[in-house]
Amino acid sequence: KSDSDTYTCDIGDAQSRAKLVVQEKPCIFTKELLDTEVTEGEDVILHCETSKSDSPVKWCKDGKSLRNSSKYNISRSGFEAKLVIHRAEERDS
Repeated sequence: KSDSDTYTCDIGDAQSRAKLVVQEKPCIFTKELLDTEVTEGEDVILHCETSKSDSPVKWCKDGKSLRNSSKYNISRSGFEAKLVIHRAEERDS
């Protein structure tokens, strides 16, 4: 993306110009979430990987955003995004 700019080619008194626009490559999942089963009361870890380590991720349940709490631990390390659900209950399904 940093190569985006206007470039010129000069030959004597003549000049040709072109504008180069480098579009950012979209972030995709390189490893998707897997269906998981856990016994009630156990911690469960859900994780996936993305093609970009710096892209923001958002964890949701039933369409609502999750955030770090005593119930959920959300982390990002390199390309991996991880959600830990502590003491899983039936309502966490």
